[in-house]
Parts: sequence; C-alpha cells; structure tokens
Amino acid sequence: MWEFTGVNWGLWLRVAVLLLLGFTLASLSSRSVNGFLAPRSSRHVAALFRRLVFYIVFAIFIVAALREAGFAPDVLLGAAGILTVAIGFASQTSASNMISGLFLLVEKPFEIGNFIEVDGTIGEVIGIDMLSVKLRTTDNLYVRIPNETLIKTRVINRSRFPIRRIDLTLGIAYKEDVRKVEQLLLALAASNSCCLEEPKAFVIMSGFGASSVDLQFSYWVAADSLLEGRSQMLADIKEAFDREHIEIPYPHTSLYAGSESAPFKVQLLKENPSQDTDTTGQAS
Repeated sequence: MWEFTGVNWGLWLRVAVLLLLGFTLASLSSRSVNGFLAPRSSRHVAALFRRLVFYIVFAIFIVAALREAGFAPDVLLGAAGILTVAIGFASQTSASNMISGLFLLVEKPFEIGNFIEVDGTIGEVIGIDMLSVKLRTTDNLYVRIPNETLIKTRVINRSRFPIRRIDLTLGIAYKEDVRKVEQLLLALAASNSCCLEEPKAFVIMSGFGASSVDLQFSYWVAADSLLEGRSQMLADIKEAFDREHIEIPYPHTSLYAGSESAPFKVQLLKENPSQDTDTTGQAS
C-alpha cells in the first residue's frame, strides 16, 4: 500500500487550482483577443496573437504554481536558461522555422483561406503557426510545410487577387479561316456566364504547328470559378467547332522527296496467292 502520510494535500490542491485557473483565463483571454482582432485584421494575424496571448498567460500561472509548490524563482530561471541553451543547440531547425514564421507574419504573402502552391503542392491554408503552415489539398490531404521551406521556396498565391486569366491553347486545320475562328471564340466568351466583360477576352495566333495553326484564347473569370470556367468553355468550344465544321486536326506527317516535288504516294498491294510446289514438281 502507498503511504500518503506527510503529504501536504492543501499545497498540491492550490497548485492544481492555479493551473486550472491559468488554463481557463488563458483560453478566455485568447478568445477575447481573437474577437477583437478578427474584424480589424486578417485571420493570419488574429490566429497568431490568439496563440501568443494564450501561451503568455498560461506560462505566468505555471510559474506561480511552481512557486506555490516550493520551487525558488532564481533556481527556475537558471534552469530555464541552461535548458534554453541546450534546446537551442539541439533544435536549430526549429529556431530557423520560428524566425521564418516572424518574416511570414510581417510580409504576409498569404493568409488563412488562400490557395497557395509550394513545390508542386496546391492547397488551402488552414493554419499558420510559428513552426509550420498547414494546407488542405483539393483531394482532402493534410500537408504540413515548415516555415523555413516557405521562405526559401517560390510560393504562388492562387487566390491573392479576385480574378484570374485562363489561357487555352487551340489548334485548327490550315484550311480554316483564322478570322472566323477568332470571332467565334470571342462570341463564346461574350455568351459564357463565367467570363468577365472586363478585362476583355482576346485571341492571338501563337504559331504554325506541325499539323495545325496554333491559337491562344484568353479570358478572365472570378478566382472561385476557375475550374468551372475552364470546363464550360472547353465544352462550348467543342460544340461550336462541331456545329461550324471547324477541324481540330490530329498530328500527321507528310513525306517529300524535295521542296518542289509532290508527296510520296503510298499504295497498299495485296499479295497474289501462289501455289506451293512439292519436291516432285506437282502443285500441292
């Protein structure tokens, strides 16, 4: 049996009450700060200050609880200093991530709710902490990216601006009228509900392909309608080209003997059935 005689239960009860009170006040303080900053700043800043206030308030009550338990403050500070140095040498990467997090807080290249691309990974920012940024990809995967990586790597913010431009590369047969196709595409942009009137859509001829005349068709959509705007337009282009009998050619290759000669003619010949002869000279 455990011996409980000589234990100052009142002391440890006060320590527990201090820790519980500290946690409660830290939670209430962080919520109050979040409620105050939410309508006045970005979600990014509000989330960081909410966590900062929580940790500061809770740390004060932890120190008070340790003092109540009989630990001297100077001993605690000395031990904390030694521990901080040891942790600093052992966790240089974490320190680098924390400093990088401060740079991200000041620069604000993205905020919670933005869609960003980092090293080919595209996702919505669902959390920004001092050590890392959390993403949720379009196929509902959870991705954690260290802050140091975000500082050193190119980051593309896909939802920083309210509108986006979609560039479609189209190929039409050489026999087609380019001006007619251009007018048809602009008419599709004017009638599509996802396309914006301003900035205006445009069509440019980008080059002569191996089997087609290459066109770039560009139009603007709202950032939250990007996928819908691309899919609808591709379907409209296919229907319009079929209706107007505009050919989208498949790649093909022509063989020429020289610059002035006609293409080689390829003719398929059928083999004439031959009779096999046996060793006696009679047909089998």
